Amino acid sequence: MNKKNNGGFKDVFRIIKLLRSFYPILLPLTVICIIFSAIVSSIPALFIQKIIEKIQVWQPTQDWASASKEIIPLVCILIILYILAFASILTHTQLMAYITHGFLAKMRKMMFSGMQKLPIKYFDTNKHGDIMSHYTNDLDTLRQLVSQALPALIQSFVIVVSVLSIMLYFSIWMTLVVLVGVCFMLIVSKTVGGGSAKYFIRQQKAMGKTEGFIQEMMNGQKVIKVFCHENECQQDFDKINNELYEDSYRAHAYANMLGPIIMNIGNILYVIMALVGGIFLLSNADNISLSGMAFSISIVVPFLNMTKQFTGNINNVSQQINAIVMAMAGAKRVFALIDQEPEADDGYVTLVNANILDDGTIVETSTHTGIWAWKHPHHDGTLTYTLLQGDVRLNEVDFGYNEEKQVLHNVSVYAKPGQKVAFVGATGAGKTTITNLINRFYDIADGKIRYDGININKIKKSDLRRSLGIVLQDTNLFTGTVMENIRYGNLNATDQQCINAAKLSGADDFITRLPEGYNTLLTNNGSNLSQGQRQLIAIARAAVADPPVMILDEATSSIDTRTEAIVQKGMDMLMEGRTVFVIAHRLSTVMNSDVIMVLDNGRIIERGTHNELIEQKGTYYQLYTGAFELE
Repeated sequence: MNKKNNGGFKDVFRIIKLLRSFYPILLPLTVICIIFSAIVSSIPALFIQKIIEKIQVWQPTQDWASASKEIIPLVCILIILYILAFASILTHTQLMAYITHGFLAKMRKMMFSGMQKLPIKYFDTNKHGDIMSHYTNDLDTLRQLVSQALPALIQSFVIVVSVLSIMLYFSIWMTLVVLVGVCFMLIVSKTVGGGSAKYFIRQQKAMGKTEGFIQEMMNGQKVIKVFCHENECQQDFDKINNELYEDSYRAHAYANMLGPIIMNIGNILYVIMALVGGIFLLSNADNISLSGMAFSISIVVPFLNMTKQFTGNINNVSQQINAIVMAMAGAKRVFALIDQEPEADDGYVTLVNANILDDGTIVETSTHTGIWAWKHPHHDGTLTYTLLQGDVRLNEVDFGYNEEKQVLHNVSVYAKPGQKVAFVGATGAGKTTITNLINRFYDIADGKIRYDGININKIKKSDLRRSLGIVLQDTNLFTGTVMENIRYGNLNATDQQCINAAKLSGADDFITRLPEGYNTLLTNNGSNLSQGQRQLIAIARAAVADPPVMILDEATSSIDTRTEAIVQKGMDMLMEGRTVFVIAHRLSTVMNSDVIMVLDNGRIIERGTHNELIEQKGTYYQLYTGAFELE
């Protein structure tokens, strides 16, 4: 079940918990180094007080050599402490760099691994640019939190506690004056910081929206230029960009205002402490302290330095509010992706290599035989094997992408092994939806889909999809060579098998004429190839997978008529002996189908062979006699 993400500090604590699990030894070691360096930077006031005290009681007639014996050891101890502090700072900064980028790498892995398990619906309902923003902008806010904000908060907290303890040791009265000033600083930080928090959260959302829009425009550049839509796109972008500008401006306006305000309050407090210390000295006021020391210049001077140090660290904490708020916004979006409910798969029937014995018994084997079978475990502990043949049947299937609108109504399809079943109909009639349901990209609302007599809900999705080959209208080629793109259909295929698949689809002819043949590098979704060539590679990819069931969704829609004749011959060889579902607008490509089904508004209104449908003189006859392409 999808976890409800309330965001806020819960997400920050979740990040800390992940850090602890990723680095159970390095993280505590880093924290120890931070604490040590913070303590060392806090205690010089004690030594300065001692040194001033020694100088204060030193008389001009006194032997300097004897006085220096007491001062020099204090100075040496200070130097040693500073060297150790430098070493600890160097250590924790290096460890923090290693932990930060290791943490980000592990987070990206978690996100990508989880994303691979998400249903198709998630990608259909979310902009791809916004999803990409999770990996860039949102993760960068976590980098700032882990590498800067958290170490700074730990360091500042330790320094504040250490300095406060030393202040109380020196003078409770002067400490109370400092605390009054600090309370005022905290009120200002909460007021101004709270204003920036709201806009930082809005900024992250606006940034994802902007990236999503930019990616959409990049993908549609040809359409934009063909229809001269540049000005309208510019206006839409300006609107989205202005929203991002307003949110970013207000967030950083509040954030940038906070630092100078806190710093100047600290400066005023420093002056006030100097006046208060002077008044106490001149009036010989009684001092109340944990040490029992009386007021003296040896207390006032280090106290002023500690005041500066104390307020400086309060200011440092206030500066980290920006990073924390941005991280809270970024973490909310990152964990929203990680916590997305994965694609449900309660299937238990698997696909295995098999052999058929002389008596017809099907047995499982570990070697590839070219024969596949469904391995079906039963509740009583027994196993049965069903030969994979490609018998696909839809019985009275209803389906809707949402509850408000039903797409398919009482659809029944019977495809026997080796049959070619074609779907024709207007756009939106439900043709592609049927193939999506066979792949279980979506689950049906009612009815049954059986594969070789097995309810597909019982078949493990990865095994179901391994038995199906699909060629889509929109071709996706990956960065890599032509050979690698063909082998994507079967990663265990040899080079020769890939070449044979290319020959079968008719792609070999143009591939051999490429600059480096099958080793030609394809980039940017194969932009260096024509649309038809890309489609041929996609068909070759399906051919090398060698599945018993093929789904061709407008597979030849991007191929010209001349090329189609070449491809059709290869397609006929590819479809031979397989169960094939074909979706096509060109009726010429489905005329030789065993059965043609005409869909209208999610219902099958006609079914039969080409000749039978022509004789019926119904919708198919009108389409055929009017045009060879559906509008």
